[in-house]
Amino acid sequence: MLKKHPRALSYIFFTEMWERIGFYTLMAILVLYMDRVLGWSDASKGDWYGLFLALCYFFPLVGGWLGDRIFGRLKTVRAGAVLMALGYVGLALSSATQTVSFKLGLLLIAVGTGIFKVNMSMLVGNIYQDRPQLKDAGFNIYYMGVNLGAMVAPLIATVNNAVFNSYHLSFWVAAVGLLLALIIFQAGRPYLSSADDLQVRKKEIAAAREQREIRIKGQDEKSVSSNPEPDFSGRILALVILFAIVILFWVAFYQNGFALTLFAARSTVLINWLRPETYQFFEPFFILVLTPVLLLLFDRLRRKEKEPSTPRKIFLGMLFMTAAMFIMVMACLRGGNQDQNIMSPLWLIGTYFVVTIAEILISPMGLSYVSKVAPSRVGGLMMGGWYLAIAFGSYGSGLMGKFYSRLPHHQFFLLLAGLLALAAILVGLSIRKLERYSR
Repeated sequence: MLKKHPRALSYIFFTEMWERIGFYTLMAILVLYMDRVLGWSDASKGDWYGLFLALCYFFPLVGGWLGDRIFGRLKTVRAGAVLMALGYVGLALSSATQTVSFKLGLLLIAVGTGIFKVNMSMLVGNIYQDRPQLKDAGFNIYYMGVNLGAMVAPLIATVNNAVFNSYHLSFWVAAVGLLLALIIFQAGRPYLSSADDLQVRKKEIAAAREQREIRIKGQDEKSVSSNPEPDFSGRILALVILFAIVILFWVAFYQNGFALTLFAARSTVLINWLRPETYQFFEPFFILVLTPVLLLLFDRLRRKEKEPSTPRKIFLGMLFMTAAMFIMVMACLRGGNQDQNIMSPLWLIGTYFVVTIAEILISPMGLSYVSKVAPSRVGGLMMGGWYLAIAFGSYGSGLMGKFYSRLPHHQFFLLLAGLLALAAILVGLSIRKLERYSR
């Protein structure tokens, strides 16, 4: 699968995998830790859960600027990894009587995650400068690294709780994961340095000027493609439209760590080997299984010149996510509303299966779209804009999560399904605008 792809992708893959092991070990137990160790109410948990995720995806704006203009991609990635490692140490030292360490740790992780992820995403796009036709596939493979880490992380948390009865040990494991990510990233530096935007941007600007001169000579000067300002503005507008729409997707998606985790703890049959934190294993597991299948499918369609555009893949993803919320509506109506541990685990597992298809069609495709469409001089900033949309959606997930206990659960998930249906309609209406710059 990696034969046609740059050597640098392997180092990015495993760096991201270890960083995600740390992050998703935290995500598997964050709500449970606030509930069972800190003793916080659902409202307080919702506030901190949403705020933490929002900050994780707000700071990519800062990280994109640092990578674009100040330090470059590689130095900014290393700084983010160090901050995250320190944050996990802070969590490991926290307790019910020491919440300052917990809150400071979450802040350091949020800042570190933000400046790390945006620059990793930009590196993926940059290593495909000479083979743009493989960029979508490259982001899918990169996303497999993300989800390999996300799949292992809940298992680590489950073992630590089952054998050692310790959330704190999981935080220490997360810190070690970041150190391993740093070591792998440093080992790949010879292959990654050419993808640092401080160098890449100079080449892109020179190439863009050359192509623009050719177009101006050979085409009508009124053409959008020969006029840099409308082209620049149009690309920014297309990205802003996408960012605004996908906020609704992330509001629903990040219920995996909140409403779906509470459903697992309060409504699903308890099994020794299947704890509430373990359910977050299934989504990344399904991604690792389904991504190669979808890559093969899209490769065959591409050869026949029938592959859906990136915006159309995102549209399909919205439809699948809507369907996933309807599965939860049915689960709640069948008994999940009672908050008794009577529901089959298959309801949640089936939901995660459908959510996985949606995620594959939206998250890596969104990253690929930004990489294709963003003007080179603001590439990092625009990638930060994608993560800012996730920030709004993440914070919205926490705000929405408060209503899980206030509404009958089926109404809660029905509301999410309605928001996702609206998002799908908006993508459908914007398809032509979004496709214009992604060809």
